[in-house]
Amino acid sequence: MRHFDHIDTADRKHLFYRQPRRFDRHADPEVLAVALGATLYSPATRPTLADDVTKAHRRGVISMVICLEDSIGDADVSAAEANAVEHLRRVHAAGSDAPLLFVRVRTPEQIGDLAARLGDAVELVSGFVLPKFTAANGEAFLDALGETAERTGRRLLAMPVIESREAVYRETRAELLQDVALLLAKHRERILAVRLGATDMSSAYGLRRPPDLTIYDIQPVAGVIADVVNILGRADGTGFVVTGPVWEYFSAGERMFKPQLRQSPFEAQRAAPLRQRLITSDLDGLIREVHLDKANGLTGKTVIHPSHVAAVHALSVVTHEEYCDAADILGVAGGGAMASSYANKMNEAGPHRAWAERLMLRAHVFGVAAEDVTFVELLDAAGGR
Repeated sequence: MRHFDHIDTADRKHLFYRQPRRFDRHADPEVLAVALGATLYSPATRPTLADDVTKAHRRGVISMVICLEDSIGDADVSAAEANAVEHLRRVHAAGSDAPLLFVRVRTPEQIGDLAARLGDAVELVSGFVLPKFTAANGEAFLDALGETAERTGRRLLAMPVIESREAVYRETRAELLQDVALLLAKHRERILAVRLGATDMSSAYGLRRPPDLTIYDIQPVAGVIADVVNILGRADGTGFVVTGPVWEYFSAGERMFKPQLRQSPFEAQRAAPLRQRLITSDLDGLIREVHLDKANGLTGKTVIHPSHVAAVHALSVVTHEEYCDAADILGVAGGGAMASSYANKMNEAGPHRAWAERLMLRAHVFGVAAEDVTFVELLDAAGGR
């Protein structure tokens, strides 16, 4: 699979200075963690789940989670399990292309049970999402994952979700995150990425952010995200990829604030109608939040509608300027400072090296935009219209 493979070859040649590279579900977890991009969540009760999976792949979705937890009612768990097994087996039998697929479970016992019921179709599953993850319950989840991987002979990866009340409340947060860091280090080879459950975090305070604001405007939750990155997302070799929290809006309501997209980039590309559609769908808020995710050390994002995917992926492409800066930084041994190739900033080989290394990994899977190509063109080509 490859990002932007769903768009025309000639368009890709125009858009990219360096093309996104191919990878598969057996690639190094370090690559897959960055390649997740916009991870599309779908309730396991969907009656068209098999079609949803194959259609999502054709639309450029690279990772997808089939949810057996908060997105379905307690009374529907058994039916949801049966539905997920039936539709995944259908996708497997048809030999259909599919994104990287993960199942969000409720209990450790579901991991082995679902794998057994899937039979050969378990090869479609890249791993499991572990909800409300703490050091207290996480060992059981990770042990079940390891036992299932050994029994099936398949590599199964974990994505724990930080969203419990102990992780949210200040008096318990630091100790919990430090304990989680020790547990994840023990099982490092199985941890793909750490996810953030912003909906549950907000719920701890009785909050829900409106579409006009980003999660970083909700200060109690922003503080949790900062601490998660601080402890679990470090660039010293101990950290993990931490993914951006869910964007949960997909239709417009009454707006209180002005749109968050400047007109000039769209006017330059003669894409004013695209800008208006983004605003009407409240995707201008998503775009701003993805910018802030990246600035705060998060990679990829949880989304709940296919219309969100193109924006997240377009913003994940490395710009030509970023690539030049990273290449200059990594090309210097022994430290020192230099003017950037674009002559608009100072690059320091020492302090900026970790940033450059991470950026080059993103360039590997999302590509590098051509020098004159903007986010607007990438979004348009990826499906923004």
